[in-house]
Amino acid sequence: MPSPANIFKSIYATCLLIFSIVSVMGLIATRQSTLSNNVNPATAFIVIWVAIIWLSMVEGGQGSLVGLQPIQFDLYEKSHPITYLSTKIALNGDNLDRYLLGRQFMVCLVVFIVNMSGGPIGGAELWGYPDWVKNIFFTTGFAMILFTCQVGQLASQVNGSLNMLDYINNYGCLFTFYTAMALEFSGLLHSSYLVQYLVSAISGKKIESNEPPRTALQGLWYWFRCLYSLAILVFCFAVTLVALFEGKTTMWKGVPAWLAMVIFFILMSVVGMLEAMQIAFFAVAKFTPEERGDSKFQKLTCQLLFKGDGKNLPGFMIGRQLMVVSCMFFIARVTSVSIPEGGSNIFNVPDGVQEFFNTGLLGALITTIVASIAWQLVASAFPLAFLANPITYIFLRICLLFEASGICHGAWV
Repeated sequence: MPSPANIFKSIYATCLLIFSIVSVMGLIATRQSTLSNNVNPATAFIVIWVAIIWLSMVEGGQGSLVGLQPIQFDLYEKSHPITYLSTKIALNGDNLDRYLLGRQFMVCLVVFIVNMSGGPIGGAELWGYPDWVKNIFFTTGFAMILFTCQVGQLASQVNGSLNMLDYINNYGCLFTFYTAMALEFSGLLHSSYLVQYLVSAISGKKIESNEPPRTALQGLWYWFRCLYSLAILVFCFAVTLVALFEGKTTMWKGVPAWLAMVIFFILMSVVGMLEAMQIAFFAVAKFTPEERGDSKFQKLTCQLLFKGDGKNLPGFMIGRQLMVVSCMFFIARVTSVSIPEGGSNIFNVPDGVQEFFNTGLLGALITTIVASIAWQLVASAFPLAFLANPITYIFLRICLLFEASGICHGAWV
């Protein structure tokens, strides 16, 4: 029987979630979201719901594929044939790592698409909402954050982890898996491997692989993708930084260029820390208490994380998810290019190329590599170093506070 406190949290969180969804849909219907302001609202409705549903497949699919690693394929080949099609590829060689790399980019990209579809335009008015409601739910993006985090992420992560075989036994998840693999194969994210080599060299830890050494041709193709991925990443940074300096992003009006730049890098660092903490915490969970370090913050962090019946680790994961998606929405606002009427295109590129810049794809790529994967790789090599950082302890406290508030309990209803 749930406690009265949990019942209250579920009720108020569900009410907030319903209010947020209705408000976001209202903004789209009245042409006051970024996308519906430029296209038919019906198109924006379709885009945002397809994006949210796809995000749920991406998030839940990860839990299923990772959880099915120890299970033999032939045990479910006939009972769950579509699941078998995914796992026989994903769990072969290093394909799971490739999938996770492509999947990370998909998460960032979908969040950027959701922000474009439902994010309110400046000065949005809806149904006579008072200013304080508009400031909380629209200006800060809180409505979009609650909608995305609970509907598109948390519920699917739990369902995917608990119902691994059933969750991905459909063609939607199979398509999602193939898309993630195709993104990795394209080489867009291969500059992440350069970070991996750098971390390996610094830490002295050899990069482990479940595959034989590459042939000369495979090596040539691999390094070509690494180099062109690095070139694309540098170009993405160039476009984004120029847009920030020239005030050509969807950043709130009145924010000076230098402050927008500072906010951009702070948010990237916050996302990076949260991604790294997840990796570091799961790594030290396998350590004995004596192996978890003896510095002040290593002890404080581990005592808080593993105390009692171990509920703080999953509690951190929930609070962390809310913080990460919040930061991603802010990064999307900071980095999404928007040329004011009469303004010149970035680098004077043709209008078609500028429209591509405006999609937010460049910001999603930067976020994936620099604010996510790079930090994860460093944390996997130096988990104890992250535990010794006082910021880790502070962020852990904040994540647990978010979870304790019950703000995400609507995902479990």
